[in-house]
Amino acid sequence: MTHNSLQSGINGYAGYRAIIRHSNTGFEQQTSHHQEPTQERYMEAVRYITLALLLITSTSAFCTNSLLDSLTGQLGITSEQAAGGAGALFNLAKSRLPSEEFSQIAAVVPEVDKLIADAPALAESSGGAAAVANLLGGEGSIAGIASLANAFNELGLSADMIGNFTPIILEYLQQAGGNSVMEIMKGALMP
Repeated sequence: MTHNSLQSGINGYAGYRAIIRHSNTGFEQQTSHHQEPTQERYMEAVRYITLALLLITSTSAFCTNSLLDSLTGQLGITSEQAAGGAGALFNLAKSRLPSEEFSQIAAVVPEVDKLIADAPALAESSGGAAAVANLLGGEGSIAGIASLANAFNELGLSADMIGNFTPIILEYLQQAGGNSVMEIMKGALMP
């Protein structure tokens, strides 16, 4: 370090200290007790940080709850059925999509992993459904529908409810994430 840069660093530090001293003098002149403004500012900062954290966590829960509220309200089903059915549909999409595309859906539905974990497992198609799928050349699509039907059945929902869930989820994704996110999900569910 050269003498000039060392001297400018010292001068900068001295200037900084002068600003701090001046601001502290102003506080001392405004109040009779110097510690109060510092403690008040600290508590105010803690309040703002706490509020920000509450907003962040409640926003992700609100997003998922508004999807589940839409499903329960429009379909007349329980919240467990709504969460399980949505989770099964998201699980199917996750199994069909590259991770980069599914991450766009996950960004819009922050608790998608919890929905998937709480949903009935999507079983491998076997027997008649697999044979029909192979004959039609659409094993992935038909097997996915058969697997969804089994998951919905475990939730006490008929297979035709899949068709009722899908537009509500797609509408939610469009409103929350735009057309591109909705199209990703639509492409995964209806290949």
